Amino acid sequence: MSVEFIIYGLIFIAVLGLVEGIYLVTFGKSISLNSKVNRRLEMLDRGSRRDEVLATLRKELDQHLDSRSIPLYSLLSDRAQKAAIAFTPKQLILLMVAVSGLAFVGLTVGTEASLGVRVLMGVAFGVGGVYTWLNHKANKRLAMIEEQLPDAVELMVRSLRVGHPFSSAISIVSKEIKDPLATEFGIISDEAAYGRDMGEALKHMAERLDMQDLRFLAVAVTIQQQSGGNLAEILEGLAKVIRARFRLFRKVKAITAEAKWSGKFLSGFPLAALALIQLTKPDYYDDVLDHPWFIPCCFIVAIMLVVNLFVMRMLTNIKV
Repeated sequence: MSVEFIIYGLIFIAVLGLVEGIYLVTFGKSISLNSKVNRRLEMLDRGSRRDEVLATLRKELDQHLDSRSIPLYSLLSDRAQKAAIAFTPKQLILLMVAVSGLAFVGLTVGTEASLGVRVLMGVAFGVGGVYTWLNHKANKRLAMIEEQLPDAVELMVRSLRVGHPFSSAISIVSKEIKDPLATEFGIISDEAAYGRDMGEALKHMAERLDMQDLRFLAVAVTIQQQSGGNLAEILEGLAKVIRARFRLFRKVKAITAEAKWSGKFLSGFPLAALALIQLTKPDYYDDVLDHPWFIPCCFIVAIMLVVNLFVMRMLTNIKV
């Protein structure tokens, strides 16, 4: 029992590492969020035309939303879109199938579970592993964009005050800051160069990323375009608001961190204790295994552990 639990955990970790490795091997290290070079500028430096780069990046950003009608893929499309995964929906589905197959092989070799359990766990590892990987990528990318946005808006303010038009300010931001926000603003700059309304492009980006601060920016630019006014002063005030909101979010996150980790610990400790007991004294539960209430009690404990996670999440999910 204990050995199988360890094997399950190792297979799940191997799934995450395999997916990340396949992604980096397929698209190269330049696709990583930690890349020091702006991906859009790197593609331009390789000799690609500006319209080709724009078409490629827009396809990567919008392809997952257009495939939400695919069965099962709707569970992943939102996270894949926010993570800006370069895998196409079909490639991501094939990746889930391949990873599920490898997990099934690993379970077959490493455990003595029945065929139905191995198939079910293989599918769960394939879908769950890819979703966990996508969720991590999406959260990391959105967190980086939130952190970069105040500096980007302040850079636009400085550009406007020295006499640059707003389109040039967007272009400067796309060159001076790092990814992932640099590529996002680079796409907006290219779209504006080909005739798209700047406010509409900003609104589309805000809706795609589902970020309130970007909605503020899109609304501010749209209002200024329609009614006029000093855009530099508007954006300066917006930068202060965004930075204050960012500090408040960080403060709330720090205050609720203890409660969040307490919930995770309280849910994980019984499982860790069970694994330790099975490793040190495998026959500990032998006297009660045949009791009619043993299996129902196991299910009740598992349900309560899951409910504990959701309750603690609700208690610490403070709306700001």
